[in-house]
Amino acid sequence: MGDRPSPVWSRKEFVAAVALTLGVAFIYYASHPLLLCRQLIVRDDAAIYARLKVGDDLPYAWLTESDYSFRFADALLKGKLGLTEEPPLWVNETILLRGEYFSVFPLGSVLTVTPLMLAHRAIPFSAAGLAIALIGGVGAFLFLRLALAYDRSFRNALFLTLAAAMGSWLWTNTAMGGAWQLALGFAMLGELGAIYYTLMRPRPFLAGCFFAFAFGNRTEVILTTPVFIYLLLRSGECKNLERPPSRRTPAHSRARALARFCAVPFLLGIATLVYNFARFGSPFDFGLARLPGVLDEPWYRHGIFSLRAIPANAWQMLLEPWHRVGGWPYLLPSGFGGSIFLNAPFLLLIFQRGAQHRDVKVAAWIAIALLTTVFWCHGNTGGWQFSYRGAIVMLPWFFLLLLETGRGAISKTQMALIALSIAINAYATYLFLWTNSIQP
Repeated sequence: MGDRPSPVWSRKEFVAAVALTLGVAFIYYASHPLLLCRQLIVRDDAAIYARLKVGDDLPYAWLTESDYSFRFADALLKGKLGLTEEPPLWVNETILLRGEYFSVFPLGSVLTVTPLMLAHRAIPFSAAGLAIALIGGVGAFLFLRLALAYDRSFRNALFLTLAAAMGSWLWTNTAMGGAWQLALGFAMLGELGAIYYTLMRPRPFLAGCFFAFAFGNRTEVILTTPVFIYLLLRSGECKNLERPPSRRTPAHSRARALARFCAVPFLLGIATLVYNFARFGSPFDFGLARLPGVLDEPWYRHGIFSLRAIPANAWQMLLEPWHRVGGWPYLLPSGFGGSIFLNAPFLLLIFQRGAQHRDVKVAAWIAIALLTTVFWCHGNTGGWQFSYRGAIVMLPWFFLLLLETGRGAISKTQMALIALSIAINAYATYLFLWTNSIQP
């Protein structure tokens, strides 16, 4: 491991990598009911049909009701921070101030989809559909690169990539196409890139760019800053993940690496504070508590963040099972949570003993603990979701644990867990998005 050259692929491996990337991207794209008319056929939803008659204030074919970030990216391209016209009823998480409607989404999530809106203006297409495909395809590519950088064989790396991209709750939730799910998916991409350019090919500036991309979409990711700094200083600019055998990296090299890593995140952080101040009059106000009636909701009765929310979140993330119903399909997942280990059984492999680099394994567990703490303390356990959608931003660290603890060829038991995980998530995607068996 360390700053090693890019893996040399055979022609067959290169074709397989391209096919994997494009294939996963297509599967993600095709998993979402792309047209409202298709939803009409599947769900026979009169409300959706009525919505077609009403029209919209933007000439776009949105994939989802939850198109917040796209709308505010469009406003930003017009030089506005908010919407001047009242948004449709389903865009209900907006705040009316000074005659404008503002979003609670952070600046980074709006900036992320801005290029998609620019492309949409040039060539009409479904911007959210492209976002879904990008998360699936780019995510698969980054998982594969990370696995190969750990000296896993191409075959093993391929199976591990399929486990993460197709055998986890990432698939179903991303294919829902909601602004919240897409932000989590983009944050995951940022984490994968930051881990790769911190550990595998130390490039502090690139690592910082990816890290900014991650916490710009999900602010909680900023809690992992100490972990990234440790891993960065561990490798520093010595071009090797392994600790230098004869001498420590000079202090000035470590300081330079840290400065390069922090440059873009610092600028985005300042821009986000300015963005908050321009909208809400305070740099530290992200607007969530301003949503009409949000503090009156039962899950926020002890505050938006509270230790009392931990039991419910822990149950939904770790233990919530599927539920029996009287007829077909007999077992259904909950629409508001579900054990990540029951829905992605391959994750049981993260508890294997041993590690190639014990401190990296510990760092990964610390990152997971930090992210878990903030999500478990949040009063709302995630809303409409398959399994525990907040754990999407933990997936890169779970994957790192798999790479650290896994050695040799993938066993038959491991293959069975991966295959079972893919089957479960394919079925869940079908149930959530192509049937009326599970409804919000």
